[in-house]
Amino acid sequence: MRCVVFTGAEEHSNSIRELKVQLKDQLLAKIENRTACIGVVGLGYVGLPLALEFANAGFKVIGYDVSERVIRELMAGKSHIQDVPSGEVARLVKSGKFEATSKESRMQEMDAISIAVPTPLAKTRDPDMGFVLAAADAIGRNCRPGIVVVLESTTYPGTTRELLLPKLEAAGLTVGQDCFLAFSPERIDPGNPTWNTKNTPKIVGGITAACTEVATALYATCLDTIVPVSGTETAELVKLLENTFRSVNIGLVNEMAIVCDKLGVNIWEVIEAAATKPFGFMKFTPGPGIGGHCIPLDPHYLAWKMRTLNYKTRFIDLASEINSEMPAVVVRKVAQALNDEKKAVNGSRILVLGVAYKKDIDDMRESPALDVIRLLESQGATVVYHDPFVPKYREDGHEYSSVALTDKELTSADAVVIVTDHSSVDYQRVVALAGVIVDTRNATAKLAKGKGRIVSLASTASYATA
Repeated sequence: MRCVVFTGAEEHSNSIRELKVQLKDQLLAKIENRTACIGVVGLGYVGLPLALEFANAGFKVIGYDVSERVIRELMAGKSHIQDVPSGEVARLVKSGKFEATSKESRMQEMDAISIAVPTPLAKTRDPDMGFVLAAADAIGRNCRPGIVVVLESTTYPGTTRELLLPKLEAAGLTVGQDCFLAFSPERIDPGNPTWNTKNTPKIVGGITAACTEVATALYATCLDTIVPVSGTETAELVKLLENTFRSVNIGLVNEMAIVCDKLGVNIWEVIEAAATKPFGFMKFTPGPGIGGHCIPLDPHYLAWKMRTLNYKTRFIDLASEINSEMPAVVVRKVAQALNDEKKAVNGSRILVLGVAYKKDIDDMRESPALDVIRLLESQGATVVYHDPFVPKYREDGHEYSSVALTDKELTSADAVVIVTDHSSVDYQRVVALAGVIVDTRNATAKLAKGKGRIVSLASTASYATA
């Protein structure tokens, strides 16, 4: 018979290991029975919908944001995000399931924290990690054993391990044992009526297998489909691949639009015909440029990371170059259309329809309309805009206000430029009244003839509708 004798040091070590196992099990139990307090850092277009999904799943949710205005509005039951109804915010605030705060010390109450802060690019196209680092520092000052932290902000591969892991370790925690760290990329498509936070599959990758297990269990309480992957770098790269794929394909079809423009071929007819192929083709459409937080920015995170490894991402750089050129292509089309009318851009009154980056939303981040307006104004044009979703905006110290789409506004404009094709705009009326229309979205293709001339983005041919 073999007898094992433990020394005091061995017993202490075993006790610590047992305690850490218990911390994980206790956290999983709190997640399962909805007694865990959920924290969401950053209450923007990603963080607020996620916070409300957790609250609707029965958790007590504390949303943290540095904007006092956002906090005041949310606690008054007012949503600042188009896809989130104010009534839902008001209901969850009243029930006590959701509250918003700017007090960092409230993080001490949180058992799980999702970080959903911006990750912009610097002017040099390098990632600006300032918001992520500020969130990580705040969590590090207030965290405790038995917590799970998940970064959702889009970033370069290695961010979670290189930036967040050291902050938790500096707080005396061992990731994978007494705290858990993972990355889960946001997949928000503003204005999408079908796919939202709840029903869009959620990628989750942890620093360790235990981290993935805990983070998966957390999101499974309120989201329909969870897709675990092998680690944080994989999860980070999934998001970048998704948006790089879109950027490259949009760049390709934008270049095809330029090609068709030079050949006098209708790019829209080419695309529709190609889309009848039942395999090997995915439909993308050209436009005045790309906008939003994801496609114009995300590929640059990967390009930057690869530059640090002495590799040049040629597809990414070329697609960005083509897509960035599209506002200038639009302005050249406007100048050509005006020239055909024996008018110059300088001194012309130009009405831009739509300044949001895509249809039927109020989001202006990286909108190509801003570049179109800036380029037209730099050539001496007087530019006004109409957008039912953006009543006003400020750019370069100047405030712009949406004009009413009156008959006088349409008939007095030397050119009308359709940049964003909002569904609520009556394009048949635009065609009927405007003298020259530059259509970058193919919004007028199937309309009845009007008095003016329509110039397509993607063909040198223009046609009179009178």
